[in-house]
Amino acid sequence: MQIDLTGKTAIVTGSTLGIGLAAAKGLAATGAHIVVNGRSQVAVDKALAAVRAAVPAARVSGFAADLGTPTGCAALIAAIPACDILVNNVGVYGPQDFFEIPDAEWTRFFEINVMSGVRLSRAYVPAMAAKGWGRVVFVSSESALNIPADMIHYGFTKTGVLSVARGLAKRMAGTGVTVNSVLPGPTLSEGLVEMMKETVEKMGVSVEQAATDLVMAIRPSSIIRRAATVEEVANMIVYACSTQASATTGAALRVDGGVVDTL
Repeated sequence: MQIDLTGKTAIVTGSTLGIGLAAAKGLAATGAHIVVNGRSQVAVDKALAAVRAAVPAARVSGFAADLGTPTGCAALIAAIPACDILVNNVGVYGPQDFFEIPDAEWTRFFEINVMSGVRLSRAYVPAMAAKGWGRVVFVSSESALNIPADMIHYGFTKTGVLSVARGLAKRMAGTGVTVNSVLPGPTLSEGLVEMMKETVEKMGVSVEQAATDLVMAIRPSSIIRRAATVEEVANMIVYACSTQASATTGAALRVDGGVVDTL
């Protein structure tokens, strides 16, 4: 399958590391003009260099803004007033016991993980509909369906993302704009590598082995029995953004390695 998005502009939020950066590289390889986003200019510049190194002919620019705030979203919209593809990837996660999570942390997770995508979709999707073509992808998580007991606030936001994406897909019925969610499972991102750093040093094993051990400990239902790579998740995002995915909308596209035990 040859995915060609030449002439399209794709905004990928939270794309300085991990799945977001892999998605930016993957979309750049299709010929789309990519807008990389992160909270700091230093991080954005580093990501731009990484995309160009992976795809020398990439058409890529960047914009630094904290999209967990209305001000940050407004700044991005003002700088990039229109796009053809919107990948709502920016997000935060982290374990914390339910009884120790203050209101402010619930609000922070909701603002970043849910409201960033709500605000940007509200701004960009009407123009996509007017042109008769557009792609919106929300990056959710298998934790939306398999709520982690140690990250209830995170699971809650990712379930919210599924609801927004499904509802927006219905709202855009017949317009040529598709809206889907992608649900990664345990993924070997920089965040996971950092979390396993102590284990890797203590046990003297590779990062990949440590990740496999972690997956089998916390997600024993995994069928692939390892962590996915960020590129494997990005492949699904790129497909959902393609012209070939024109009949896929309102879907929750799982890249969870079979973790969610359902038909």
